[in-house]
Amino acid sequence: MKDDILLFDATLRDGSHAVKHQIGIDIFAEYCRQIDDAGLYCVIVGHGNGLGASSLQVGLSKHTDEEIIRAARANLKTTRLGVYMIPGFGTITDNLEPAMEAGVDVFKIGCHCTEADTTREHIEFLVKNNKETYGVLMMSHMVTPEVLLEQARKMSTYGARGVVVMDSAGAMLPDDVKARIGNLSRNTDLLIGFHAHNNMSMAVANTMAALDSGASIIDGTLRGFGAGAGNCPLEIACAILQKQGKLSDVNLYKLMDICDDIIEKKLNYTQGISTLSLISGMSGVFSAFSEHVKRASVRFGVDPRDIFIELGKRKVIGGQEDMVVDVAMNLSQKNKIDDTSYLLESLL
Repeated sequence: MKDDILLFDATLRDGSHAVKHQIGIDIFAEYCRQIDDAGLYCVIVGHGNGLGASSLQVGLSKHTDEEIIRAARANLKTTRLGVYMIPGFGTITDNLEPAMEAGVDVFKIGCHCTEADTTREHIEFLVKNNKETYGVLMMSHMVTPEVLLEQARKMSTYGARGVVVMDSAGAMLPDDVKARIGNLSRNTDLLIGFHAHNNMSMAVANTMAALDSGASIIDGTLRGFGAGAGNCPLEIACAILQKQGKLSDVNLYKLMDICDDIIEKKLNYTQGISTLSLISGMSGVFSAFSEHVKRASVRFGVDPRDIFIELGKRKVIGGQEDMVVDVAMNLSQKNKIDDTSYLLESLL
């Protein structure tokens, strides 16, 4: 486990999923003001799916990217300000350039774990403009450690300072994490980060496994505030590390106070693992699909667990939320056919 551990706080980005992207601008401002001197490396803000993602498909944000960035920038004096972007949702001209002008320090460019090629133009643009840039490989449970290494090496050639491995569905166990992070750490010079989801209550254990395997970046959220079952709670990870004599410069009490005062009281969020989050992890489906699955379940009268299982069979990834309706509709039609067949058989 490395001593120089960097804390990336995604509370105001991944947490946006938990409240359907309706975090008020006052919360962005107050959160950043309170956490500024807590000892974190950077605070990532924005829509849950990143810059340019506000849409009917994945959810409309209460505020524009620019409004969110400017509110955060005005209240972060010593902590780096970061944003996340998935090419396809956002572009260089419409999103990265305005973010640079608004004072963003750290950029994370994400893609599905087999599609690093899609990030090349964006990472190279940011590096050319002397911006601290990280690649992000989402849904990393879906590929072998060898494939993940190949994709991370591509991001390295584009100029990325590091790569963050996302367990977007909370589907990994510690051995899965060790295999992937260890392989990256041994075979690249990149800073390696790990972003856990807690669908099977493994987020903290997986994060510790990542650090033991050579990762130096924890990408988590306070109180685990995030999509589905949430993420690795930064305050818990910090408490464990401080008990091991690490991260002594992080103000754990301040993190705890923000958990209670903002995450729980003002955002009304308490971490918990619902049965849907559990089935999402077992199926290997992106945690942010939960709200879409719930709505489709009610609309078509089918079991949401069946929807998740079928989505897992189809190996859906982030950005394919429209598949939820298709799956629910098909399951509904299948159920009607099965019911009709049963009725006919009972009459014979």
